[in-house]
Formats: sequence, structure tokens, C-alpha cells
Amino acid sequence: MERLPTSPGERPAGASASHGSAYTATATVSEQGIVTEWSEEARRLLGYVPSEVVGLSAAQLLADDVGDAARRVPPEQERWSGTVALRHRDGTRLEVGLLAHRWTSTGGSTKWFVVSAVTGGEPRTPWGEPLNEWAFSQSPCFLAVFDEDLRLVRANVGMERTLSLTEAQMRGLRLPEIAPDPVSDETERKMRLALETGEPQDVNAFVRPAGASTEHSWATSLAPLRDPEGRVRAVCLAAHDITGIEVDRQQMLLPNLAGARIGTTMDIARTAQELADAAVPGLADFAVVDLLEPLPHGEEPSPGPLTGPVTVRRTGVRSILEGSPESLLAAGGAAVYPALSPCADCLATGRGAVYGAADSTVARWLAEDPGAAWIGASGTHSMMVVPLRAGGITLGLAVFGRHQRLEPFHPEDLWLAEELATRAAGSMHTARRYTREHTNTMTLQRSLLPQTLPRHAALEIASRYLPAGGQAGVGGDWFDVIPLSGARVALVVGDVVGHGIRAAATMGRLRTAVRTLADVDLPPDELLTHLDDLVIHLSADDADQEATGEAASLGIGTTCLYVVYDPVTRRCTVARAGHPPPAVVSPDGSVYLLDVPAGPPLGLGGLPFETVDVELPENSILALYTDGLLQPRDHDIDEALDSMFVALSQPASTLETVCDRVLTGLLTHPPDDDVALLVARTRALHADRVVVLDLSSDPSVVAHARRHASDQLTAWGLEEASFVTELLVSELVTNAIRYGQPPIQLRLIHENSTLICEVSDSSNTAPHMRRARIFDEGGRGLLLVAQLAQRWGTRHAPIGKTIWAEQSLVGY
Repeated sequence: MERLPTSPGERPAGASASHGSAYTATATVSEQGIVTEWSEEARRLLGYVPSEVVGLSAAQLLADDVGDAARRVPPEQERWSGTVALRHRDGTRLEVGLLAHRWTSTGGSTKWFVVSAVTGGEPRTPWGEPLNEWAFSQSPCFLAVFDEDLRLVRANVGMERTLSLTEAQMRGLRLPEIAPDPVSDETERKMRLALETGEPQDVNAFVRPAGASTEHSWATSLAPLRDPEGRVRAVCLAAHDITGIEVDRQQMLLPNLAGARIGTTMDIARTAQELADAAVPGLADFAVVDLLEPLPHGEEPSPGPLTGPVTVRRTGVRSILEGSPESLLAAGGAAVYPALSPCADCLATGRGAVYGAADSTVARWLAEDPGAAWIGASGTHSMMVVPLRAGGITLGLAVFGRHQRLEPFHPEDLWLAEELATRAAGSMHTARRYTREHTNTMTLQRSLLPQTLPRHAALEIASRYLPAGGQAGVGGDWFDVIPLSGARVALVVGDVVGHGIRAAATMGRLRTAVRTLADVDLPPDELLTHLDDLVIHLSADDADQEATGEAASLGIGTTCLYVVYDPVTRRCTVARAGHPPPAVVSPDGSVYLLDVPAGPPLGLGGLPFETVDVELPENSILALYTDGLLQPRDHDIDEALDSMFVALSQPASTLETVCDRVLTGLLTHPPDDDVALLVARTRALHADRVVVLDLSSDPSVVAHARRHASDQLTAWGLEEASFVTELLVSELVTNAIRYGQPPIQLRLIHENSTLICEVSDSSNTAPHMRRARIFDEGGRGLLLVAQLAQRWGTRHAPIGKTIWAEQSLVGY
């Protein structure tokens, strides 16, 4: 076996450890104990050149024979250290301290890396206290020492630089007095905990140092300082600026955050549960979400912190254990957190915090609140409390705990919990605002839509209104039934572009305008023209006042369908402004769309509207609707029309059944847009209910007209109404003879509980009611008509006009 050469009395230059500067001798030994590498520093230490050592057994370097068993290192041991007697090349025995590391390459081969520190020269004097002082005062970290009263006694340059205060200025002050901030309060609480328990504490916080423009993230360690007898006498605060590192850690946690499905709906309770689901099991072993009780009438809570005992409602619960035994409350139960509990403190400060089971705050909570018994019962050793805040409003809090996982929560866990809570709070705040606006809009819209449909001899009517089921909000669809003169009825359906309270308000303005224009008895095309002008003016006024530029929510683009049905002639007059045409069901069951020119939507201006006049058989059905009925997501408009035709064509005993069939046939889910449906069955007033008398312009015919009216009322069995009717006929005919032009015609219409008197002439001059003076011989006719009739008015025609008066027959 080859052996190492020795030369007694001969030592290579630099080989002695007593000369030259300090250095580190290194060598590599294989798993089999063979020297594979030998450094120049190893040569200086033992005198052997690499060619004399590499390839030989490392045991030959030992000065003593220690045996094979002592040379072996257990395979699970990764490191070895100790003092070994080695033989120098000149035969000298050297006591050398060695440190050996087992190193495995990516290829799987293993070797030992052996190092030895050689001081060289004379032994150095220990640094002692000066070195300790230098390390404390010159450390780039933020270092401070606080005594048993938590008052500062020492501060290093790092703390002075960060706070822009000298040690002398800070000495004797508590941390919240040095840097007033909620973070300082939390840090002092942890320092007191370190004094009481003797255990180190950690604090993670975001602080904006004096003069800094951005916040920095600090990782703070609080270590109890003990005297020789083991008593805790002070606390050392060491803070490290980990802004960059924290950003990297947060980037690593972002996939967990991105994968969390929170706020998928506008349901606040579901969002709370989604927050709990997102935290368990990835972040915590269990989680609960408690929300503050909403204020009455949907009022917003006051911004700012909450103080005193806090009542919450358990809304979300999730645990890795079946049945969530940690939560003593079921979802929906109420709880009250005491004023000094971690949960109440979280709501008061608006900041999240990490607690251990041994924290004094937790111990006080356990002592005061039986509802905190879950902490000990479940074995929870670490917990986080995080507020739910959005828009300056506190909505509640989330509590996360660990009892199966041994590792406590760390600062980065708190950051992730706060990010999840922020996302959930934002969704809840949006949902609350949406719910409040949706409720207000629905209330406004219900107040603007007809509460009950009028009973009318001309039509049997039924309706349905379904608000949008998605997140777009309630729209501006509306319908109306307006009684007109001459037993006629107007049917209106409209659709304001947009959603929300502005669309509902615009709908209310347009519905009022339509009713006002209908009272003037304008033809459908003229009514839509006036409505078009009104939308243009309203949009211009609103745009000037609010400068929003939201033309769609101001009425431009609104569609409208206006239908007038006359039961005497059975004629139907229709005009539309960009709205779907009405569907007609003939008495024989055939269904078709009325061919009505579309016309432009309202608010565009400059384009005409056209009227179509058709005769409908008695018992025909008219169906007016908004486009939300024809726009379901699962079929196109042609299929929707076919489905509507099928539903309308089926025989039904009532129009309520017709409405239900149409909605059932076309809507398989809550509609994405509002749906308004108005269905009317036509009736006719036959010749036995309508009497027409042509009159000359001779004043003598007034008496003849009175007698004719009296005879007709007798034929209808309405003798008790004759006196009032004769007065009305006399005044209206006299007025036509005196101020109108021939031909003159009298028409009486008996419509269930109403009697209508109409006098027509060919003059376009509108009558005006005036107050006659005491000695005037005339001027009281229309005043008398207004007093006797339930309602009266003037209806203009292309040639001439008609003055009409209605009497109620109730009681006759």
C-alpha cells in the first residue's frame, strides 16, 4: 500500500500555523474515504503537495489509529465537526479543528467537503464588549431596548435614522409616544406579552417612515432579555425593512389569491361563504365570517371605527372538520363580541392582527366571553382577525384559526387574509349598493306603473311585468291603459334604454307625458311626434345640467308602441317608434303581426311616424310586449316569435292564462332584460248601444235633440238620468249652433255604467270655458257642462271637432 512521504525536520515554507495571515485549508474526500481534492491551503497546513495525497486514504493523514468503526459516519448524518490529530509531512503532530459537510451532486454521487480555519500569527485578543457595542449601535437594522415599563433605554443608529429622532430624544418614552400609530400600539402589546410570557413575539406592519413618500413593510422581532438569574428584565426590538422581500413573497402568494372565487354573485351571504371557502384548507384550518347587522331602511353605516361591544351575524363558516365544530353558532346566528376582545379591537382599529392562544388579549377574551370557548375546545393555537372594510365602511370581520396545522400564522399569511378580505368586502359593498339601488328602483317603478288596470267595456285586459333577473338592474319598460273619449281605449307599451334608477325615472316622465298627450286626444302618429320632441328637449336639459353624456339613460333611443281601439267602429289605429309590432289573434285562432311601419326610436328627431288603421273582429286578441320577451339567450328571435305564436294560438278561458302561457313558453330562466306584456281582447258596442242624430244649425232643433235624448234614455231604461242628460244635450247643441259650423251631429253611447253625449261640428275652433259676469246673458253653458258631467273635453278631427261629456250611471 502506498504511504505518505515524511521528512523529519523539514517543513515547507508557510506550512506552520504560527506564521502568516489566517487562511482556510480545504480538501474533498469521497464516500469511500479517498482524498479526491487537495487545496494549496491544505498544503500550507500539512506540507503535502496534491500529488502526494490525492488518491490515497484520508486515514493516512491521522496521527493516531482510531479504528474503522470510528471513521464511519452514519449515512443520515449530513455534517460532522470536531478536533482531529493529523500528521504533518515532517512527522509533527497537529491538533486541527475540522468541519465536514456531506454533499450530493445532481448525478447522485456523494463526497465530503472538509474545511479547517487556520488563524496564523499570534492569537488575537477577544473583542469582548467593544464588539458587542459596535454591533448594536452600527447595525443597519432598527434596534431598540425597552425596560420592564416598556420605556426606551437604548436605540441604535438605524432607529434614529428611520424615525429622525436621536436616542436622547426618545429615551424614557414608550413606543406609541415616540411614533403615534396603531402599529406602535400593536407592537407595544406584543412587547408586554414578551415580558409576561418570556417568549419571543413577531409583528408584521406597514409603516410610512418620516419623510418617506411610500409605506415600507417591516418584519419586527421582539426578544425578551434575561439577567443571569433568568428573569426577563427588558425587551429587544429588532425591525427589518423587508419591503422588497415582502413584495416577492406576495407575488408567490398571488396564485392562491387569483384562484379564490370570491364575489361571484350579488348575494352577500354567498360572498361571505366564498371567503370562508377560499381560506380553508389552504390558509387556515377553519374560518368564520361575521357581518354587522344592517341598518333599517337600507341606510349606510357611519364611516369610522366601531367602539364598545359589537353585535354581528354569523354568515360564513368553513372547517376542515366535518360539521365545523369550532363554530358554536350556526350560519345566521347572532353573537356579541366584548369591547376588549380581539374581534372588537379589530373593528375599532380597522387593522388585522395575529394572535397566539397564550396572548393576554385572548386570555381576557376567554375569561369574559363564554362564546370564545371554541378556542380551547378546538385546540386552536394561532388565529388571525381581519376586518371587512370597503368604501370607508366597516362591514364585519373574518376570523381564521389553526389547530391541526402546527405552524402558526406568519406575516405573509396575514397579508393574504387581508387581501382575501378586501376582495370579499369590495364585493359585499357593491352588492349592498346594488341591492339598495335595485330596491329603490323597483319601488319607484312600481309606483309609476299602473297599480290596477281599468275595467272598460271596449277591452278585456291582462298584463305581466318581470324585472331583469341579472346584475344589469331594473330597466325602464312600462305599459299603460288610458281611457279616451267616445268609449275608446289607448294601449301603450314602451322601453327606455338603460337600467337603474335613472331609466326608471325617465320611464316615469315619459309615461306621464304620454298620458298628458293622450288626454288631448292626439292621433297616434302626432302623439309620438310630440313625445319625440319632448325626449330631445329633456335630454338636452339633463345634459346641460349634469354633463354626464349618458344619452341612453336620458331617453334617447326609447321605443314606444301606441294603439287606440274604438269599440263602436271596431277600428284599431296603431303607430310605433322603433318598437316591436303588436301580435293579433283572430277569433279563429290564427296569429299574425300587424304590419305597422317601424318609425325611428324616440329622441332622434326629424323623421316621421306613420299610422295604420285596421278593423278587428270582435273577440280578437292584441298582444303588446317589449323586446325582453323575444331575447332569451337560448334561441333566436324567429324561434321566439314562433313560440309566442304557439302560446297565443292555444284556446284559453281567460287572458291571465294567455299571459302565463306566453311567459312560460318563451322564458326558461330569469330574463336578462325587463319584460312587459299587455294582452287585450276586443269587444264591440253594437248599434243598440249607440245612437246618432244629424241636426241642422237652426236653434229650434235644440228642443228636438232634448226630446230625442230623453226618448233614447227611456228605451235604455235610464229615465232617472234624463234630466241631467237633457241639460247636457241642450248646452252642447246650442254651443255648436252658436259657435260652430254645420253639419252638426249628436251621438249618444251607452257603455255599461257610463253615458256619453257627443256633439260634433265642422269648425276647428276649440271652446273655452269662462266665468260669466252677473248681468251676462250667456257664457255659462260649458261651466254648466263641467259641473254636471263626470268629465268632458274636446276631440279634434282632420275636419271639425267633437265636444263630449261623460255621465256616471252608478246609482241610476
